[in-house]
Amino acid sequence: MHPPAPGPLGDCLRDWEELQQDFQSIQETHRLYRVKLEELTKLQNSCTSSIARQKKQLQELALVLKKCKPSLQWGAKEAAQELENQIKERQGLFFDMEAYLPKKNGLYLSLVLGNVNVTLLSKQAKFAYKDEYEKFKLYLTIILILISFTCRFLLNSRVTDAAFNFLLVWYYCTLTIRESILINNGSRIKGWWVFHHYVSTFLSGVMLTWPDGLMYQKFRNQFLSFSMYQSFVQFLQYYYQSGCLYRLRALGERHTMDLTVEGFQSWMWRGLTFLLPFLFFGHFWQLFNALTLFNLARDPECKEWQVLMCGFPFLLLFLGNFFTTLRVVHQKFHSQRRGSKKE
Repeated sequence: MHPPAPGPLGDCLRDWEELQQDFQSIQETHRLYRVKLEELTKLQNSCTSSIARQKKQLQELALVLKKCKPSLQWGAKEAAQELENQIKERQGLFFDMEAYLPKKNGLYLSLVLGNVNVTLLSKQAKFAYKDEYEKFKLYLTIILILISFTCRFLLNSRVTDAAFNFLLVWYYCTLTIRESILINNGSRIKGWWVFHHYVSTFLSGVMLTWPDGLMYQKFRNQFLSFSMYQSFVQFLQYYYQSGCLYRLRALGERHTMDLTVEGFQSWMWRGLTFLLPFLFFGHFWQLFNALTLFNLARDPECKEWQVLMCGFPFLLLFLGNFFTTLRVVHQKFHSQRRGSKKE
């Protein structure tokens, strides 16, 4: 043993000894972490394969049950129906289990991110990501209201319009990626409310490439006014839906990973029906935009392909939004009518 060096060097050597001891503790902790990580991976693989096997067996059982059900007696039919309900309940439990297990990315996520595992393993991480997604939508909606107002009333420049459309493309692309990650983590987002973001991405991309000219100027103010109104309605939806979801989650009536959407779903029936006139007005404005663009496309001076390529997405958005919302309203009226008859 060398005698301790005097002065600053001795202090440095003592600090180094303490760091060495701490480093050995860190090494041991990291070794234990690696062991646990390998155990976790084995458990994940075992659980995933077991769930896949039982899901396949449940599908086969449900198919056999469906075939033999018509020939059963009344008492046996009730037992078969009870078994069907239990199978559906089991499938729902598997959905919740799989939200905590790694899974292969869908086609879209694979194209964008590759084969990266995006499954978050804790409830806190899932909820934090969902909460951050909701805040992202809120902040961008406010920004879009301000920029569309500026472009509509203060600035008439193709450059600022292009910046606005580029922001829309980036916003909708980001939403589709984040929603795909949330679906991988157990969010139950309905099909159309995901797909319409892909349509909106395409529409915004076409608007971005539309050159300045007579046709563009004829449609410009109408489009910016519509964008302003749409962002305002989305802000209203986020504000009221988030409060409604919080209340329903506290009552145990909604899943913790349920999200706000740019539309109307069955859980919004209590307390949010006042939003329906705003939504239907926006849907018919989409139809009006489509008809305006189809009329512009018939103009002899129209040479831009973007006119028709914007008209079709607006028409598709109207059809999807309007009939999806109408179906939800019809289902709720129908279920309420059946409930009142039973009483």
